[in-house]
Amino acid sequence: MSKITDEVAALAAPIAEKHGCELWSVEYVKEAGTWFLRVFIDREQNAVTNVADVADGEVEGVTGGISIELCEAVSRELDPILDEHEDLIPGSYTFEVSSAGAERQLKRPSDFARFIGHLTEVKLYVPRKDTGGRREYIGKLLGYDNGAVELEVDGTAYRFEKTEVANVRLRVEI
Repeated sequence: MSKITDEVAALAAPIAEKHGCELWSVEYVKEAGTWFLRVFIDREQNAVTNVADVADGEVEGVTGGISIELCEAVSRELDPILDEHEDLIPGSYTFEVSSAGAERQLKRPSDFARFIGHLTEVKLYVPRKDTGGRREYIGKLLGYDNGAVELEVDGTAYRFEKTEVANVRLRVEI
């Protein structure tokens, strides 16, 4: 992470926790000439919402998942704090808070540990010659070891070293 995303993460994490969820990641990117600061939050499906927030009417419902109301509550609390730290982010940007999503990226060792056994997509920087030039693999996440991703695809286990992997994300089967 960059200095900006690290510092925003430090500010956002306690706010997310206060609202009964966790900070998944922070992204600061330029798209079509506009800077975006995105804070992604998550909560397990069976997690209990912060009882104080429900009592205050700030967050609707008492079971997991991320709602628009929850994103709004985190955004409303974090936005003025970011304004207080105006020197953190130079210039203007668009601020967004959203769910990490069903097909979220896996980045940290804890992300991989949480989703062992789930359907996962691995994209490589360069096609692998030993698999007929494939760059994309979809299968069951078997493990994560020192940056290497282990995936079972059609009954065959593959190990992708950290230097090969461009992106790893969950996949949803419909």
